[in-house]
Amino acid sequence: MKNVLVVGGAGYIGSHAVKMLKEKGYNAVVYDNLSKGHRQAVRGMEFVKGDLGDKKKLAAVFKKYNIDAVMHFAAFIEVGESVKEPARYYNNNIVKVISLLDAMVENGVKYFVFSSTAATFGEPVEAKISERHPQNPINPYGQTKLMVEKVLKDYDKAYGLKSSVLRYFNAAGAEDGGKIGESHTPETHLLPIILQAASGKRDSIKIFGEDYPTKDGSCIRDFVHVNDLSSAHILALEKMFRTNESDDFNLGSGEGFSVKEVIECAKRVTGRPIKVEAAPRRAGDPAVLVADSAKAKKVLGWQTLYNLDKIIQTAWNWELKRKY
Repeated sequence: MKNVLVVGGAGYIGSHAVKMLKEKGYNAVVYDNLSKGHRQAVRGMEFVKGDLGDKKKLAAVFKKYNIDAVMHFAAFIEVGESVKEPARYYNNNIVKVISLLDAMVENGVKYFVFSSTAATFGEPVEAKISERHPQNPINPYGQTKLMVEKVLKDYDKAYGLKSSVLRYFNAAGAEDGGKIGESHTPETHLLPIILQAASGKRDSIKIFGEDYPTKDGSCIRDFVHVNDLSSAHILALEKMFRTNESDDFNLGSGEGFSVKEVIECAKRVTGRPIKVEAAPRRAGDPAVLVADSAKAKKVLGWQTLYNLDKIIQTAWNWELKRKY
């Protein structure tokens, strides 16, 4: 049985990956400082409270659990916040990640799955974004992720540290049973905010920008279910174990939906009215982000099993019964 340290494993995507790792027969050890994550999301799992930059504690964890690989989910992820507070993002998303990588090298842990982002691409120059698309991030969040991607290439050459870089588009949805799901404080992600408006927890949903060069003026995004993302992590990890090679993959559904279309879909799925307000554009938001995930499908055998309706239905089930 392989032992996988999941850094940031009590967070949204990390907790779903931990659940799937366990279901696939891996021994997952959650490492999280709980600044963003939730202990309730990983009840019954091996858990260590610790900071990403604590090399001494990481070394102890690597030795105690005989760790074979690390999955990283511990980044700060809000585009707008990264524009306002870039120092926090450069420290957590780069400096502390390098500390983690150094601890891995020093302790002989040679496989790393890195959560990157479509934000490394900036404004698209192609309708669908493949791994060959130019990377020109337009916000500090995207910059931090791209810098780590470059660090990983150098660590592979110098130290033999193998990595799988997974660039998410818009992660969404929740575990099918509604036991774990998306929960941020404050909540800034589109779908949970829409569903909070549907459930009455907030009065309305703001559309940030109605003057983008899109079919209805609102931003277009590619939504991919958190379980589909989790399966990609495990497939990428298994490829590294087999081939001992680094690689990178873009992960999305390949279909773009505007903010207004997502709101209309949520109205249909929930059967609830949702009040909408117009608001100015947010700094750092591209007009369109849609993935070309052909490489992941061909190389990893990855499939997306959830369409937008199913994504929203699982997120709605979580919203109605959420525990944290």
